[in-house]
Amino acid sequence: MTSNNAKASRKTVRRHGFFLLAACAVLSVQAAPDEDKLGKTRGYPIGTAATWFTDESVRVGSFTAHGEIPGLFGGKANVMTASDKPLPLPRVAEEPAIKWSIGAERNLTIDDYLNRQRVMGLLIVRDGKIEVERYQYDRGPQHRFLSNSMAKSMTAIAVGLALDEGKIKSLDDRADVYAPKLAGTLYGETTVRNLLRMASGAKFTEVYDGKDDLARFNIAASRGGIEAAAKVITEREVPQGTRFSYASAETDMLGAVLRGATGMSLTEYLTPRLWQPMGAETSAMWRADRTGLERAAGSFSATLRDYGRLGVLLANDGMRPDDRKQIIPREFLLDATDAKRVAAAFRPRMATPYYGYGFKFWLFPGSSRRFALLGVFGQMIFVDPALKLVMVHTAANSTAKSGQTSMAREADALWRGVVRHYGGAW
Repeated sequence: MTSNNAKASRKTVRRHGFFLLAACAVLSVQAAPDEDKLGKTRGYPIGTAATWFTDESVRVGSFTAHGEIPGLFGGKANVMTASDKPLPLPRVAEEPAIKWSIGAERNLTIDDYLNRQRVMGLLIVRDGKIEVERYQYDRGPQHRFLSNSMAKSMTAIAVGLALDEGKIKSLDDRADVYAPKLAGTLYGETTVRNLLRMASGAKFTEVYDGKDDLARFNIAASRGGIEAAAKVITEREVPQGTRFSYASAETDMLGAVLRGATGMSLTEYLTPRLWQPMGAETSAMWRADRTGLERAAGSFSATLRDYGRLGVLLANDGMRPDDRKQIIPREFLLDATDAKRVAAAFRPRMATPYYGYGFKFWLFPGSSRRFALLGVFGQMIFVDPALKLVMVHTAANSTAKSGQTSMAREADALWRGVVRHYGGAW
């Protein structure tokens, strides 16, 4: 029979073990960069419709409760309900010792990366298994993380599905064929294809200073809806189809095209065609304008693991790997993500000094097909189909453009280290 002393000793060990784990958790949280600037002492508060984007002290809270901010864009959040058959994402028994390097600094670790960057969640999935899952700033698996412009890629997927179903007849149709309220506007006269690849030719500034064309467009969209806001963009600098120029308004126009073509909102259309078939475990939220039309250029929120499931689907060329069901049309996805299939002006180091641009996906340079979903303030999903490798990165960077801090360069270096760890070459 066990003695009382032995029982007490085991309780003491368990209690000390618990406190040790708790202490480690606290130390992990304390190591998160700039946590006080990001609102830790106030419990990471949620901002308002006026402050959520610009005030970094509410950034963590706002980026994980975006669907609940009252009055945002003059509308509410539409909901994409979860699947009753979630895609399994088993976790490996031990996190791999992934190393990455940048400049003269060699053999850096995942911990090093998290200690340097304002990452809320980091997930690495290889061949359908979670290899790394980390959180900072008191975030966890239950939180929905804001996509920012990663949502653009989901909008492109919706276009591919509508094209496959014949609801959109041709990518070379003008937008106003499907969205009559865009008639007489520059965007209405732009083809679906050129909206997909940010090639309307419109004069449009997007620098996130509150004074650019994006700000003008957003104010108009909040007042009268996205389709009405199309009227504020009036000047075409170059012929459509000839130049990549980043303009979030062009993806919002595709939301209008899709509603006109399908008779459904993006959430209504994608829930039974993408979110549930791919095996999402948790519902997602997508903010809409006052007319119920989602802000297709951003404003989507989902858990880290469900972003991982989307990445797994993309890494398998649109097929759910456990039941071999093709969900995203494969040829459309290849057209969207293969740098060899895009026109010269949209290839890596041509569209931008580094990335190429497909149909709302960013294309890595190099001989292997690798692509990314990217959003401001450090939202990223990197995909390597050959390695069946996905890295999801949600963040609260200090600037909207992560290239203005060290985040973009170090995230790229980390991704390269991850690829090399699993046998890939650059």
